Amino acid sequence: MSTDSVTLLLAVLAVMAAMWTVAIGVGASSARRNPTAAERWRVARDTHGTTALLAAGLVALVMMGGSLYLSEVADFPPCRLCWYQRIAAYPLGPILGLAWFRRDRAVRPYALLLAGAGTVISLYHVLLERFPSLETGACEIDNPCTVRWVERLGFMTIPTMALIGFVTIATILLFCPREDHT
Repeated sequence: MSTDSVTLLLAVLAVMAAMWTVAIGVGASSARRNPTAAERWRVARDTHGTTALLAAGLVALVMMGGSLYLSEVADFPPCRLCWYQRIAAYPLGPILGLAWFRRDRAVRPYALLLAGAGTVISLYHVLLERFPSLETGACEIDNPCTVRWVERLGFMTIPTMALIGFVTIATILLFCPREDHT
């Protein structure tokens, strides 16, 4: 599979994740306004709460696999901010997978902390790509954070995909109820 094919696949998956995130947000919003929707939302959370851990873990594993492909196969050198995003993303896959296997929803605050940190770093990275004048010395001169190695669908860059991944993981984790009803 060519690098163009892989980056297109990753961009499409990111768009799908963004749509999933919006759907969860709309469901949560309507549950606040409508008692019938609130009951459906509660049932969905209780029924699929533990599965949500698996879904969040799969998003994290795709993020990890995508970043490894881009650096190790496509030979795109990760910048400093990419490394920080990897530090936040890589533990999420195994941690959430183990939590799903053990049906342990207590992992939420820890995973949300990592996803939140990754979101902030990714957001800053996206802003640097769009507005290079914001760079304050966080990046290396020989491997700047403003280089767009990938731009698919007219807007989807590597940091944008990471941002969507982190926000999707956080949204899924917020969907998952705190206590186990099984």
